[in-house]
Amino acid sequence: MRKFFNTAGLCFPEDHYFVNPLNRLKQVEDLIEKKLYFTIHAPRQTGKTTYLYALSRKLNAEEKYIALVVSFERAGVASMTLEKANNTVMNAIFNASTRLLEEKYWPENPDNKVFPDLNNYLKTWCESQEKPIVLFIDEIDALLDDVLISVLRQLRDGYQGRPKHFPSSVALVGLRDIRDYKAKVREGEESLGTASPFNVKAESILLNNFTKQEVYALLEQHTTETGQVFPHEVKEEIFYLSGGQPWLVNALANQIVSKILGNDSSREITLDIAAEAKNQLILRRDTHLDSLVDKLKEEKVKTIVQAIINGDTIVFDILVDDIAYLRDLGIVSQSSPLVFANPIYAEIIPRVMASPIQEMIPIDIQTAWFVNPDGTLNMEKILKEFQEFYRRNSGAWLDRYEYKESAHHLLLMAFLQRVVNSGGEIIREMAVGNGRIDMLVRFKKQEFALELKVKRDAYTIPDGKKQLSRYLDRLGLNEGYLVIFDPGKKSWKEKLYYKQISHDRKKIIMVGL
Repeated sequence: MRKFFNTAGLCFPEDHYFVNPLNRLKQVEDLIEKKLYFTIHAPRQTGKTTYLYALSRKLNAEEKYIALVVSFERAGVASMTLEKANNTVMNAIFNASTRLLEEKYWPENPDNKVFPDLNNYLKTWCESQEKPIVLFIDEIDALLDDVLISVLRQLRDGYQGRPKHFPSSVALVGLRDIRDYKAKVREGEESLGTASPFNVKAESILLNNFTKQEVYALLEQHTTETGQVFPHEVKEEIFYLSGGQPWLVNALANQIVSKILGNDSSREITLDIAAEAKNQLILRRDTHLDSLVDKLKEEKVKTIVQAIINGDTIVFDILVDDIAYLRDLGIVSQSSPLVFANPIYAEIIPRVMASPIQEMIPIDIQTAWFVNPDGTLNMEKILKEFQEFYRRNSGAWLDRYEYKESAHHLLLMAFLQRVVNSGGEIIREMAVGNGRIDMLVRFKKQEFALELKVKRDAYTIPDGKKQLSRYLDRLGLNEGYLVIFDPGKKSWKEKLYYKQISHDRKKIIMVGL
């Protein structure tokens, strides 16, 4: 059986196209050599577990350490007592050892002897072995409240006994950065003192996305095996759409090769096929994308996501922990300005947020109604129809809509999405602090540039003209649409207008709402 692009679980070089995980976190082996405790964090399906298993196999093969990967996920149950949690994680360690280690390296079976707690169990195991033990604890952030704090405290208490009486090196691996393990046991009591071995910021390691070179190398493995070429422009597009996010890279490539081309290596891979793969992924919303979307229900996620969509400025010193949380989840970029982590997330998140509205758009709002006899899209007709739709429905809908801060923008996005679903696409550019949304609607060979702004003050419209003019320059277009939502208490007669002006030698159609 030939290899394939993996989108589920661990990657194995004998089965899957494979980016060597050991090249991704080269500093970890140095930390282990120094007998340090540290954390590794990254969003879901970034390759953390694949990395841990690859490194543990390497360390065990070198025979200097006993290295074990163990998941504590089964102890992450809200009703679990500390005693039960200790027994659960001890059993997890023993069971992982029987699968991954030679029998002579196994700890005792906790079912055969009573151990007071995890600390005692690890101490007993280490004292029974000649070689130092390296423990990779995966899914550490599945543990809740007192159970998490209990585990961390036991690791801290045993830290001074390493390497003979406690694991020489321990890595806590999960979604979150080290700061988030400093939760509270109860109101008013800090969970960890500064003596904790996990309180060293420099030892909290982020597993980054694939680099462009790694994406290219992954795709070229397919070419080497099958002869089917990913052209340069398609490689660039896959990297651009995914931002190097490992699951998205593999999912796009798999969608192209397996789902669309049916594993027929004689067929050509084109940019159109890559675009089709992207659209299919967004519509299909696999587990990876669904878990991302599920986070939109959380208030701190909702606040920042809406700020990105609106282009609002946020107070970073107040929201710094919330921003870090979204970065740890992989929803937003690690860099500034704050944007969605990749173009696929930037498309699916507003789509999902707008979907309740889209379901309520009348069924007769269809693509065919807005297509001219020559097959071109009539954007004037679309926007004027939206003005009437907005006038009739916005009052009732916006009041009860979950995402009130970005409701105006999402309402138009939903309307446009309904119209261009057949034969077109919407590309959104959003960032915190830019005060607007730039949107490009593509329909067959047509391109329409729209800039969406909420009227806040007397500067909104002049700023909008300048911003749209710059956007048109970047796109190489000579005309565009400036859509102004006015939440002020004016009559609809004052708010609704559709007029053409000239600015910087550009044709700008002003659309008032």
